[in-house]
Amino acid sequence: MPAGLSWSGRPARRRPAHGSDAVCGRSRCKKCRAPGNVRSDRASSTGWSAVTDEERFARVYAEHRGDLERFVRRRLPPPQVEDAVAETFLVVWRRLDDLPSEARPWLFGIARRVMLTMTRGHGRWQALGVRLAREPEPAPTEIAAEVAGLTDLARAWARLTDGEREVIALTAWDGLTSREAAAVLGCRQGTYSVRLLRARRHLLDLLDRLPAEKSPAARPTVLAERTEAR
Repeated sequence: MPAGLSWSGRPARRRPAHGSDAVCGRSRCKKCRAPGNVRSDRASSTGWSAVTDEERFARVYAEHRGDLERFVRRRLPPPQVEDAVAETFLVVWRRLDDLPSEARPWLFGIARRVMLTMTRGHGRWQALGVRLAREPEPAPTEIAAEVAGLTDLARAWARLTDGEREVIALTAWDGLTSREAAAVLGCRQGTYSVRLLRARRHLLDLLDRLPAEKSPAARPTVLAERTEAR
């Protein structure tokens, strides 16, 4: 992040200036080993060439802000989205040394913790409610079956727990693999896969209990397209 710029309206965190006696505070640097704030010690492990902190941050921001905002928007009311995204990138700037080669799951994990903190007053520490990425809308007759399926899905989705919605959404709408989704939740891939299987079964069971006139043929198609873990 450029000097003096803060994504949440607060002064940006400044690191000690490089010099003969300065300690830069980076996890792998006790003295100034990279003149000009150039990252060279992690380049081989992360795929980054020797660039400054500001350049690294700018690239991460440009590449992932859109995905991150969509991730947050599905989980928080609109007035809170901007604050959550800003706070997430502030944490990213502070933890730039920890940036892995696969940045998106790491960013989503940070955003999830930020959102859980923001919603702690509502007793939602364990999971975040996720809204459907696509809400049913009026449509021409030729796609009425698809709309009926989406309407069913919305009704069943509302009956899932926050935890069930979260595990399904990570692969269905956020586009993560099961390994990446597990990283976001901070659990083992096998644990995530079991949770996903149970959540999908519950969702299918809820769909099967809906009235028969709600286009049963459309429901499995919608579900299969949106919940296939890779």
